[in-house]
Amino acid sequence: MSDLGRLVAGRYLLVERVGSGGMGTVWRAEDKLLGRHVAVKKLRIPPHLHDDEAQTLHERTRREARSAARIAHPNVIVVHDVVDDEGLPCIVMEYIPSVTLSDVLKQRGSLPPGEAARIGRAMAAALRAAHDAGVLHRDVKPANVLLGDDGRIVLTDFGIAMESGTSSLTKSGELIGSIRYLAPERLRSASTGPGPASDLWALGATLYQAVEGRHPFHRDTPIEIAYAIATDSYEPLRSAGELAPVIEGLLVKEPERRMDVHEVERRLGDVTGTRTAPVDAPTRPEGAGDLVPPGRKGRGKRRRTVVGAIVAVTVAACVAGGALWWVKAGADGPSSHAARADSSAPSPSGGASLPPLPTGYHLATDSGFSVPVQDGWTSKTLPGGEVAYIDPSGLVGLRVNVVHFAGTDPLQHWRETEEDQTRRDNPGYERVRMSATTFRGRPAGYWEFTFAGRARKYRAAELAFASADGTQYVVYLSAPDAQWHKYRPAFDTAVNGVHLSNSA
Repeated sequence: MSDLGRLVAGRYLLVERVGSGGMGTVWRAEDKLLGRHVAVKKLRIPPHLHDDEAQTLHERTRREARSAARIAHPNVIVVHDVVDDEGLPCIVMEYIPSVTLSDVLKQRGSLPPGEAARIGRAMAAALRAAHDAGVLHRDVKPANVLLGDDGRIVLTDFGIAMESGTSSLTKSGELIGSIRYLAPERLRSASTGPGPASDLWALGATLYQAVEGRHPFHRDTPIEIAYAIATDSYEPLRSAGELAPVIEGLLVKEPERRMDVHEVERRLGDVTGTRTAPVDAPTRPEGAGDLVPPGRKGRGKRRRTVVGAIVAVTVAACVAGGALWWVKAGADGPSSHAARADSSAPSPSGGASLPPLPTGYHLATDSGFSVPVQDGWTSKTLPGGEVAYIDPSGLVGLRVNVVHFAGTDPLQHWRETEEDQTRRDNPGYERVRMSATTFRGRPAGYWEFTFAGRARKYRAAELAFASADGTQYVVYLSAPDAQWHKYRPAFDTAVNGVHLSNSA
């Protein structure tokens, strides 16, 4: 029997079915009390469902309303009420004449980068507001993005959202969400709970699809999709334009290295022209001078220097029952080799085997180090006697420094020097992320930031770690921010193949 024309809770007249999903049907309804149009989402209970499973669906519906109601933001759907209809909960929301991003992509195939950036910035703002309110969405995807007829962009369907401080409604080992938009960390281990970074990975997959017209890990079956997300590289971006660095920063497989929501908003604001551009007027000359890491006065005395590279991504994969350490050449680079994730796994140092040199690379050696470097990059002595390998443009440099930190915790040292030295000595400095990580099984620190060059903005990243004998190293790269995605693979490849004679 059709619900058309029914009166829900004695107040809401169902006048048009406007959508449906796995958990319910959405109607445009007339609020007879206030004389306005609203959207009413009715819970759908599949037949023959056990009582406890039906109760779980009831509770998810209530949580959807509660989660959305906690967030006051123009890019998040407004919830008016939760009512009972024939024993089933219904959510009453604002009605937004709109189409979904999913429908638009089906009709148009893809969007120009500027239009996708505008949508992405609104989604990022919605997620920031949600995360600030202690709510994880857990189902970010094109179908849950409303593009209003008036230009408003709204994130909706918090049906599987999770609030901080509440218990999970999933069974042990159960994954909730659309498989195509589940973050790698959730697929590698069912015991890994979602975090804000998981929502941001889904945002990256959504933006990739928006500009490329296809999912970044399109495969024929769900299990193949899941395996690809957890272990494979995505097809290189071809149509993303200025949006490419953001998408690449979001699709990093390690959640702690993924671009955070504030950086996403800032960068998308730059693309759409809704944010003031940073100052681009440092006094030092551009070129090799911009390759010098900031805040170096507090970093400790250096004994020797060679080529540098950024942190390699080491991802623990648990897909289809196989537990492997997948060593990636970068967030979007090709896979190299895999080794068993146990204490007997060799570390690529000393006499252990290293990944084969990719085409277009050669080994650079100096003072007991050897590191893969792109062909055509040349060594250059920087002010102070430090050596870097510079690309043909003269704007990109790679290095590894031997250092003595004040203590054994590089993160603590960075935090102590960031304010009084780094920000002071580097015009336009902005932190992208600073977090703990691991390098070949040992604790390490990762720092990524941007700063202003004389004629362009730069991005830099460094990895700090200690070798088996306690020697401390800092791996460093800087490059023009607009070309970061171009040089990132070379940086990752270098770290994957770095060989330290005294064993890392």
